[in-house]
Amino acid sequence: MSIITIQLGQCGNQVGREVFQAISTDLHSTHGLCSRKENDAYQAASRERFFSEEKTGVPAARAVLVDMEPKVIGQTLSVALRSGSWKYDHQSHFCQKQGSGNNWANGYCIHGPRHKEAIMNLVQKEAEKCDRLSGFLILLSMAGGTGSGLGAFVTRSLRDAYPTSFLLNHVIWPYSLGEVIVQNYNSVLTLSHLYQTSDALLVHENDAIHKICAQLMNIKQISFQDVNRVIAHQLGSIFQPAYSSDNAVQYSRSPLGDLMEALVPHPEFKMLGLRNIPQMSENYLAFSTFAWPGLLKHLRQMLIANAKMEEGIDWQVRPPVPGLPPSQKQSPNRTAHFNTSIANLITLRGKDVQTADLGGFRDPALYTSWLSAQEALSIWKTPRAFNKYEKSASLVSNSQFLLKPIDGVVSKAWKMFASKAYVHQYTKFGIEEEDFLDCFATLEQVIASYTSL
Repeated sequence: MSIITIQLGQCGNQVGREVFQAISTDLHSTHGLCSRKENDAYQAASRERFFSEEKTGVPAARAVLVDMEPKVIGQTLSVALRSGSWKYDHQSHFCQKQGSGNNWANGYCIHGPRHKEAIMNLVQKEAEKCDRLSGFLILLSMAGGTGSGLGAFVTRSLRDAYPTSFLLNHVIWPYSLGEVIVQNYNSVLTLSHLYQTSDALLVHENDAIHKICAQLMNIKQISFQDVNRVIAHQLGSIFQPAYSSDNAVQYSRSPLGDLMEALVPHPEFKMLGLRNIPQMSENYLAFSTFAWPGLLKHLRQMLIANAKMEEGIDWQVRPPVPGLPPSQKQSPNRTAHFNTSIANLITLRGKDVQTADLGGFRDPALYTSWLSAQEALSIWKTPRAFNKYEKSASLVSNSQFLLKPIDGVVSKAWKMFASKAYVHQYTKFGIEEEDFLDCFATLEQVIASYTSL
């Protein structure tokens, strides 16, 4: 089944381009490390998911590009075309001459309704090209105006138009010391609206990815493209085909549906985080060897200590004694809080995947009391290696990982709102103070739900 990607705003379009490039590079990779038959099946499943075949022979990404300024979309289209291995359909983009001025209300209340018909027509044309539609992957940033405001509006429109399709919002969490003074308002408004319409929110934090670029990729002058490439690699590692059970004879048919089934057992809990191991500069890859026990030991500790990468993990954090109330689920060292999971999905790719022992992830102490470890853990595997890594593991987790960032954003936004700072910039586009209060209440409920695990 196919996934249609909706790229919104500057960030969404730049990340989307890198995602398709990563998938295309992986498709054409000679480092598959598996049989020809296996590789052919993998490539066919991946192409059906992400590309439609064109008469020219160059596959076109199943994507709709939306921005309120033309510059980034122009760059995105031309860079894809120059790659020679894939392209965007030249009729699948929508842009205007003026942006949203980093104002969520401008994107949601003005640009959204004004351009809804044109955008949804493009989506319909892409949907008609799919033999079977799994759902939509919606890429956006929370900090600005177009990705966040128009993104929330488009997500709601997709829910109305495609009620049975899965909606996964991929959200870029802004730098904590961001450049947009109203980014906390935009973030609160975006998160609360998406929480009510989307099936799940997969979150990448810019600060965490920046650290990966500096410490694991060894990049000295980190650009947005470097950050986006790391994000794209991680997304590719979960969206490329894999077998959803040991006795499966074909690749997962409904990638988004299977993801939701594995990770979102209750509509009140839909925040997903992604970790990937190993991740390193290509220069070092040829000289590195990996063993499953070491990779999985690090990945498990990254999960329970809420570390975003394998360097600098706090090894003192331990799972609590099962049955303790949330208030006592503190680690023995008292400084780091144990990260309780609702559900986890592990995807293993590459050599000897059948020998990997995942017993450490079946520990009931890792999970909330109302779901058994057997129900809470899903494992996908494929012998086909991903993007030059002989062995790699990805972990998508529905856990408490985002509690601190959400709490921080809500607190900062509330302080501004209490003094009515910049509120007039939103009310002039049609957002009322009551709308802000509703959004704060929604997120306070999300915080309370995850804290209670």
